[in-house]
Amino acid sequence: MDTGDLKVFESVARNGGMNRAAAELHTVQSNITARVRALETSLGCPLFERHSRGVVLTAAGERLLPYARRLAWLLADAARAVRDDGTPRGPLTIGSLETTAALRLSPLFARYATAWPEVDLAIRPGTTAELIEAVLDRRLEGAFVCGPVAHPSLTELAMFEEELAVLTAPGIPSLEAAIQGGIARIIVLRAGCSYRQRLEMLLARRGIAVPRVMEFGTLEAIFGCVSAGLGLTLLPRALIGPVWQSGRVALHDLSPDEAMVTTVFIHRRETHLSSALRAFLAEAYDR
Repeated sequence: MDTGDLKVFESVARNGGMNRAAAELHTVQSNITARVRALETSLGCPLFERHSRGVVLTAAGERLLPYARRLAWLLADAARAVRDDGTPRGPLTIGSLETTAALRLSPLFARYATAWPEVDLAIRPGTTAELIEAVLDRRLEGAFVCGPVAHPSLTELAMFEEELAVLTAPGIPSLEAAIQGGIARIIVLRAGCSYRQRLEMLLARRGIAVPRVMEFGTLEAIFGCVSAGLGLTLLPRALIGPVWQSGRVALHDLSPDEAMVTTVFIHRRETHLSSALRAFLAEAYDR
């Protein structure tokens, strides 16, 4: 068994067939079949079950696949480390909560782009759950998420403190008034949003069962529905200042233990930190 055999095995497993793997690896199907059979012979067990539409992994293949993927990532990481001469350049893809991007990141991005013009910086929005998964899968080099994360494969760095507040329709004098008689809906970003989870916990502490949920992809849609009296939401206070001051919503303060939340930056623990990412973190801490 060598790295080449594992690369072929991973491609067949991901593509679900020998022909598709051959096309991806720019070789012929017979070569892929021979490599897989040689690997199965060396390991002494079948890795795939063949059928008319392709292949599926056996139990042994399922156990081998994470190691093949880990080795591929390690080899790619080694190549990146060798090519990285210490000058920030090339692609850098960072994830962020939409609220954090709107509130905190524009000045940081501007300073970074000015300081390191050879870096192609890309920002991918998402919920905390989505961004953690993307960093673990190495689709992002790092991400700003709601902490704490406490994952053994991730390093987290405290970045910002946010104060959360509950929003309701105008004219509702207090959170207690809003929840009297129950709440029709909570209005939130999609599943995996950390603020949604906190709102559900906040209501549970007050004896309110989680009501129906309305999910939206934009903050403006959430503001509009809350303003119309369809339900309530939980967001960073600094983000909702202009909306609250214009009278579109009512804002309700929380106790410090419920209101304060830390935004952290996460990256994989055992991976090469590119010069572009190191420079980004230095710029973030120098704010």
